[in-house]
Order: sequence, then structure tokens, then C-alpha cells
Amino acid sequence: MTPNTTRLSAIRGATTADHDTSDSIRAATAELLGEVLRRNALDAAEIVSIIFTATSDLRADFPAVAAREMGLSRTPLLCCQEIPVEGAVARCIRILVHCYLSDQTDAHHVYLHGAQGLRLDLPE
Repeated sequence: MTPNTTRLSAIRGATTADHDTSDSIRAATAELLGEVLRRNALDAAEIVSIIFTATSDLRADFPAVAAREMGLSRTPLLCCQEIPVEGAVARCIRILVHCYLSDQTDAHHVYLHGAQGLRLDLPE
């Protein structure tokens, strides 16, 4: 039997918030991040960092607040504003999770709600 080795990976995801409110942004982010963690069987010790972006129509809160509320208090988190592209998905929150996965494990990217159409090439 060969030893199980890990590699640094990046997992993408996106979702939409229903409204530009703190509760809506936090709920959408928590749902997205929870799905990324669940589908990839990740725990906090395997996460290196997370980058969050939000479209300019989401200003009521930082998406990273939801991650802190989920217990990722030691994980480096960064929030950025998504570039304002004409016709882009409104109220969109995106994440890029840098983590360690087993060499035998494929990353499972997660696109929810109004962001599902961003990556039609990925299985659900």
C-alpha cells in the first residue's frame, strides 16, 4: 500500500444573496462555504486560506464574517470586490478556498442559486 500524500488545491464556488443585508450575505456565504466543506470533506486544519469576492451591489457586510462565525477564526480570510462587468450575476459572492486534498481526491467546486449558470461545465 502506498502512503496517502496531499497536495495544495484550490476549490472555487459561488452563490447569490437574496438581498443586500448583513443577514442575507452571511446566510448565503455560510451555505456556500458549508457545501464546499461538506462536498470536499474538509476540516479547518486542511484550509490554508480563503478569498471571498462580492459584487458591488453587496455592501452590507463582509462575507468573511460568516466564515468566522463558522469557527474559521485561525484561517486567513480576504474580502475583495468583484470587477463590475456589464451583465454579470447580481448580488454574487464567490470563494476561492486554498486547501490540502489527498492526491487521490478531486476538488468539488460548488455553484448555488443564481450562480449555478456560471459553470455549466461542472457536474452538480
